[in-house]
Amino acid sequence: MDTAERLDGRALAAIAIALLTWSSAYAAIAYALPSFTPGEVAFARLLIGSLCFAVLLWVKRVPLPAPRDWPQLALLGVLGLTVYHLCLNYAETRIASGTASILISLVPAATAAVSALWIGERLAARTWLGLAVALLGTVLVVFASGQRVEVDPHALLVLVCVAVSAIFFVGQKALFARSSMVGVTAFAMFAGTLGALPFGWHLPQALAAAPWPHIGALLWLGIAPTFVGYLAWNLAVNRASASRVSSFIYLSPPIALLIGWLWLHEVPDALVLVGGAITIGGVVLANARRRPAAATGAALQVQPCERS
Repeated sequence: MDTAERLDGRALAAIAIALLTWSSAYAAIAYALPSFTPGEVAFARLLIGSLCFAVLLWVKRVPLPAPRDWPQLALLGVLGLTVYHLCLNYAETRIASGTASILISLVPAATAAVSALWIGERLAARTWLGLAVALLGTVLVVFASGQRVEVDPHALLVLVCVAVSAIFFVGQKALFARSSMVGVTAFAMFAGTLGALPFGWHLPQALAAAPWPHIGALLWLGIAPTFVGYLAWNLAVNRASASRVSSFIYLSPPIALLIGWLWLHEVPDALVLVGGAITIGGVVLANARRRPAAATGAALQVQPCERS
């Protein structure tokens, strides 16, 4: 099917919130890892996120999805949350952030492919071209910013993250039509937390020995990137196609550099700015709506124009 869903102001605001919070997660993970194992970091952030969602469900009186959808949602939660965060955390202990950021940038293309295979979403050639241009810009930003990029077997873990993210985004989208977006997101978070439980058995002992700044990093991971980030992202996916929304992931490296520019006064060089401009142009191209074909003068006199 051809999606006619539009990215309105509310969806764009939700995407911006998700990208800003998710962009902060990489630094917070690296900051917490000296005191916690990758599995403990994954379980802690998912547990905090689940507690936040439990409170939201109770306050808003939001029902959980129908029991018939629980098996699919449980599988999506384990894949898109447990597997994703475990693989990302373990990968960050061995590979450079530049390598990870380039590989993660494959998520939009993977999401578009899964959307086409799973829900029959057809994308125009302009959209595929925009995705390719944005990927090129992202690669240019990473290289021009001086981040180290290397070949390492642990980079395969990031490719696993790419695959499960695409399945997670599209799979949840298919359930939003018959269940509350908040309920679907919360149930997936609960399932992902249970999946990560075996990797967090020693979290209480680690918390007792960890300094407060590292514990604060876990709290930030659970509240901002996990609770707020996923809630905002799914709000956007609920209002537009998964492939269209995921194209904005390309903006994450430029956003991180912009934060460093404004906050840490790390002035990027000209090539970084060019790469950022190419990335933004690619995202705009991927999300540009095709104009309806111009009607003939006679047709205009016979019947009114229809909105595409």
